[in-house]
Amino acid sequence: MDIKLFESKRIRSQWRETDQKWYFSIIDVVEVLTESPRPRKYWNALKTKLRDEGSQLSQFLGQLKMKAEDGKMRKTDVADTEQLLRLIQSIPSPKAEPFKTWLAKVGYERMQEISDPEQSLDRARENWQKAGRSEKWIQQRMSGQETRNKLTDYWQEHGVQKGDEFALLTNIIHQEWTGMTVKTHKDIKALEKQNLRDHMTEAELLFTALAELSTRQIAESDEAEGLKENAIAFCAKP
Repeated sequence: MDIKLFESKRIRSQWRETDQKWYFSIIDVVEVLTESPRPRKYWNALKTKLRDEGSQLSQFLGQLKMKAEDGKMRKTDVADTEQLLRLIQSIPSPKAEPFKTWLAKVGYERMQEISDPEQSLDRARENWQKAGRSEKWIQQRMSGQETRNKLTDYWQEHGVQKGDEFALLTNIIHQEWTGMTVKTHKDIKALEKQNLRDHMTEAELLFTALAELSTRQIAESDEAEGLKENAIAFCAKP
């Protein structure tokens, strides 16, 4: 989860790789636009109003777990950029137009990150700092990501397909050092779509990086090609 700021107000946001979209907490957006002391009540009333008017928008909105004010991960209604733009039309606010400009800027920044990964790292560091992560944790997270990138580069260059095959090998590595699947680990931490590594401890990040570093070294030594050889190479290590 990221924390985006609009006029110094926090907007909980999450980028989903699966559909390449930003999702924003509707409650946070409503609070910013209306300055209501009870944004949840305002949003519930607006949902009822939209439904009574025959709008199908609320039916297509989803929910994601995001950190609440009490620090716990709770499900909250979210909308992508297109859905938010439609919702804004139903919320009379002098901040509507500035908010639309802000949404466009968030999308533009993401495009910049894709074309220039260094910007993505800088923004990630900023988001981790906002989340209260220590400099030591951030350094370990970034170092671990570099190790991960080198491993996936090897896989891609040696016949492993992105998507399910990457996920399968990642799961094998994760089970080797944790004794549990990625899904089980995420369940323990009460995570859904969030990136597990962003919620690991320093020790977990370190062991993950060591496991992925040794995996790449073994694969290179064995000149492993494709999914099967890469899986066998790591599982058969001494």
